[in-house]
Amino acid sequence: MQQILALRSVPQSVALRARIILGAAEGIANKVLARQLGTSLPTVLLWRGRFLREGLPGILEDRPRSGRPREITPEQEALVVEKTLRTTPNNATHWSVRLMARAQGISPATVQRIWSKHHLQPHRVESFKFSTDPEFVTKVRDIVGLYLNPPDKAIVLSVDEKSQIQALDRTQPILPLRPGVPERQTHDYERHGTTTLFAALDVAAGKIIGQCQPRHRHQEFLRFLETVDAAMAPDVPVHLILDNYSTHKHPAVKAWFADHPRYHAHFTPTSASWLNQVERWFAEITRKRIRRGSFRSLRELERAIRDYIRANNKAPQPFQWVATANTIIKKVRKYKRTLETGH
Repeated sequence: MQQILALRSVPQSVALRARIILGAAEGIANKVLARQLGTSLPTVLLWRGRFLREGLPGILEDRPRSGRPREITPEQEALVVEKTLRTTPNNATHWSVRLMARAQGISPATVQRIWSKHHLQPHRVESFKFSTDPEFVTKVRDIVGLYLNPPDKAIVLSVDEKSQIQALDRTQPILPLRPGVPERQTHDYERHGTTTLFAALDVAAGKIIGQCQPRHRHQEFLRFLETVDAAMAPDVPVHLILDNYSTHKHPAVKAWFADHPRYHAHFTPTSASWLNQVERWFAEITRKRIRRGSFRSLRELERAIRDYIRANNKAPQPFQWVATANTIIKKVRKYKRTLETGH
């Protein structure tokens, strides 16, 4: 019995039975044993009796439970799965539990059980877009290489801008969080202008260089590059990871890079900005500081952003990139085959 309890994979129900038998062997009274183990007296009597009659196999194996017999055949189950995967109902974009139950003449609970068994979730949908960049593989290897094996004595910055951040002020005060009641805010708001956040994430250190500007043209991007340059140690090579937004490839920007040869621009494949790590940081500041914030002016919004960046840089947490280029390329190719073949 002690060996059974020592196993990490032993089910809790079997562990309880083993403790009952061990307690009985020590001479503990049934009522006391039930109280100590947090179970009932009938349960203690049941497993003591079964152990006496059948030995160890009697407590390790569960007997078939009584109840209603199975009401659906394997063929019916397969049909539900097939219908879910291959068809849609009339006048609807996807199957619901009740629609499928009505169509197949079975209970909604049965449909739910089948869907759970086969991990089917027709109510959910996710978006995707494959890159059509002819240099997709080369660019993925280049950028992932910067993450996993950065150049010696160089700085890698993930750079982008988050545009049209709105300074929204709720029309009524926010009702605070209370036990059993979430924080509540009005659905309507007043707009007080927008700002664009330019940000450069130091991939190795997790620190952010950020700057709010009224627009996101190449002129503003050039000003941000000057801010980045002022923050960098002199003569250190700097690798910038950028997406394909036209601002980043403007002739004036190209001229700036030509005048600053220590800067090296690396562009993500088209429709693959998810390769740019600063996008993850944008998601965090949106979720933690902007989305639920209430700002009475554009100045207040920009101050909140600067405060968030300052707090981030006091205790930076770099993102850990683990996916290799080969893993990403194989996964994308697999999804493309799925799209082309349907399975």
